[in-house]
Amino acid sequence: MSDTNANVWPTFRYRDAKAAITFLQEALGFDVVAEYTNADDPDRVDHAELAWPEGGGVMLGSVRDDGGAMTKTGVASGSVYLAAGNVRELHARALAAGATEVMGLTEQDYGSLDFSIQDPEGVLWSIGSYRGAQGD
Repeated sequence: MSDTNANVWPTFRYRDAKAAITFLQEALGFDVVAEYTNADDPDRVDHAELAWPEGGGVMLGSVRDDGGAMTKTGVASGSVYLAAGNVRELHARALAAGATEVMGLTEQDYGSLDFSIQDPEGVLWSIGSYRGAQGD
């Protein structure tokens, strides 16, 4: 089981949160650890937590006008970097799941092997072997 006690949780709102959850499971291997749908609208995800197998995770939900800070954006946007030990495998998996490739497998001058994709709603997901200055 992954470490879900991370202190940084990227969060997103999607027009179709259920489809985003499925995509993130199939394309990148996230595990759903919580998914709460709305009692009045079972297609609306009020809150979901997806664990990254190598630690941490993301939270997401359906776009809605609830007066919160994320209401102002209206659609999914942003960028996330995921550190992974199996970059080549994840690249093939993401493309097989229909991800839009933004940058193919690239050896960076700082020693990381990276690639970038967009999910169906435009969020940029970069995956690479770099684990930060303290993880070298």
